Amino acid sequence: MALSSMWASGPLAAGIGAAVTAVYTLVTDRVRPQRGEPREAALLRTASGRVPRLDQVGRPELAGVHPAEGQPDFQLAPPYVERDVERELRQAVLESGFVLVVGESTAGKTRLAYEVARLCFPRHAFVRPLARPALAHAVRIARRRRRAVLWLDDLENYLGADGVTASALAGLLQGRPGRVVILATMQSQEFRRYDAREESRLTGSDRDAWRVQREVLHMAAQVRLERRWSADEQGRARASRDPRVRLALDSCDRFGLAEVLAAGPELLAAWENAWAPGANPRGAAIVAAAVDCRRSGLRRPATWQWLQEFHRSYLAERGGPDLQPEPFVEAMQWACKPAYATSGLLIGNYSRGYTAFDYLLSAPRLPPVPEHLWEALLSRVEAADAYDMGLLAHQASQLWRATAALERARAGGVAGADFLLAIAVGDRGRPREAVRSLAGIVRRRRAELGSRHPDTLASLHQWAFFTGEAGEVQAAADAFGELVAETTAALGPEHTDTLAARHQRAYFTGEAGDTQSAVQQLRALLEDRSRLEGPEHPQVLAGRRSLIWFSSLNGDLANAEQELRQLMEDALRTLGPDDPHLLAMRSAQADFAARAGRVREATSIFTQLIAERSRVLGQDHPHALLTRLQRAQVLMSAGDRRQAQQELTQIVDDAQRVLEPGHRHLALAQRMLNQVQRP
Repeated sequence: MALSSMWASGPLAAGIGAAVTAVYTLVTDRVRPQRGEPREAALLRTASGRVPRLDQVGRPELAGVHPAEGQPDFQLAPPYVERDVERELRQAVLESGFVLVVGESTAGKTRLAYEVARLCFPRHAFVRPLARPALAHAVRIARRRRRAVLWLDDLENYLGADGVTASALAGLLQGRPGRVVILATMQSQEFRRYDAREESRLTGSDRDAWRVQREVLHMAAQVRLERRWSADEQGRARASRDPRVRLALDSCDRFGLAEVLAAGPELLAAWENAWAPGANPRGAAIVAAAVDCRRSGLRRPATWQWLQEFHRSYLAERGGPDLQPEPFVEAMQWACKPAYATSGLLIGNYSRGYTAFDYLLSAPRLPPVPEHLWEALLSRVEAADAYDMGLLAHQASQLWRATAALERARAGGVAGADFLLAIAVGDRGRPREAVRSLAGIVRRRRAELGSRHPDTLASLHQWAFFTGEAGEVQAAADAFGELVAETTAALGPEHTDTLAARHQRAYFTGEAGDTQSAVQQLRALLEDRSRLEGPEHPQVLAGRRSLIWFSSLNGDLANAEQELRQLMEDALRTLGPDDPHLLAMRSAQADFAARAGRVREATSIFTQLIAERSRVLGQDHPHALLTRLQRAQVLMSAGDRRQAQQELTQIVDDAQRVLEPGHRHLALAQRMLNQVQRP
């Protein structure tokens, strides 16, 4: 069916409304939201209000494909060029009920999936929810249809509070092979938030908070699409007579062909050049605000009014009136104007709001999201949006932001917000408060779900962890011993939660003083994990670090230092320099140097580590405060009491501001300060 017979709402209508060229004029004249349709029921529909079949969806733009750049007389998308992974994707959608195409922004993910879906399932209903609130309705529609494709373009926008769950998708697919297919796309940078490294980094803190989202991704058969086009793909593209494809081929040495067709590099250059005085500096500031809204975790469009307010600080920071900024309405028109016939820097319209073109989120050297934007955004969003913002902030170790957002989400009744809030509170330096909150969550989940439900066990894991962080290390070791038995019975001895509980049992056993038992437990755990996960898995590397640490406490310091050097080489190659596991290894390296009497070396490592942990985790993170304490201990041992006293005085002030009363880091800092002040 032609584009003019389709109706759309939500992000699609927003994207359409941004255009000013001929193809977009056609779209906005004929494609518009259904009157009175709530967000909870917003699906792509025909003019008569029906959900279309795939053979009726005649324009790839209706599936979410970025329109291609070109002259105004090119009203159709360029011809599809077969990608190398097309056969793999065709096989996956025919054999698997749920397929996820992963690739960078403008790699061509959506166009590939659209072409394969139309080829394989032309008579299936095309069920495309246009916003996350419409997801539940879309699942119900797909379940009722005889044949359906549930289309989840940019899957990351359907994850989170009230979003897609593994159980809902499993229920949709159960007993209907080939009749219901779930086809999704996802940007690589979003997908990487759920890889093994991220899971490892979050174990013992907020790993379970994104358990539901990770399980959704693990359900899918995954197909990777490269941004850069291969020689074979470029050869097939050269056979095209479309001048846009031919022109894009000239840039394939630097960019992907789909990337150029979507004008990603050109739009990014336009944004950067717009800051010049007399150009479009206000428009550039508006785009910067919209980009940071998305980087803050906002999944839905930002309103006209928000951008009108938010952009002012960005403009002022770059020079304000000295930039000769254009009027706001003119700036919005510029930001929404497509490059040729493709997307603008902003996609949207006044009624539906505006979203920054996703290619901009991958721009190099983007500064951190400023406090003024984040706080202003949080004060205006809905509770479900606040949950998304809190989860993203927590994973980025922005703990004060995480607690502020999750408190807003909990107050709004978002499911699971209380659990993640308790974890964020504990990570921020208030473990006793976290224990109290988690104890209530454990009781409620036991009553509602049962003692061996995975969510109950997850809450028990976090309760036991923060019990240990609050200083009750023997109680934590005992609790994890019981949890190992529970998870083994409920989930099996090789389940990741069972392995995680075994690691924490060993750790707190060692912290309680039984280092011999800790070493024995860690050796057995490492043997199992290496067999199940491979020698370079982040959790295996973390287990090796714990084993080396507790072995060193048993007196074999020289051997521990040698093993640690090898571990750090392996971790640097596998994890990267900023991974928290590697930073913990460097802390052990400095401690070993101090215990061996190499004070200057230890001081140097701790000094560097303070800067690195402050940069990665934030200056007020408990790990950064602990590293400062460790440096002060080395200064005291070296006899530099004056410098140690100055640093400890500041540490105590900072710890009293950040940590809860009685926190072990604060108590240690106060004892050390009293000691160094004695004559």
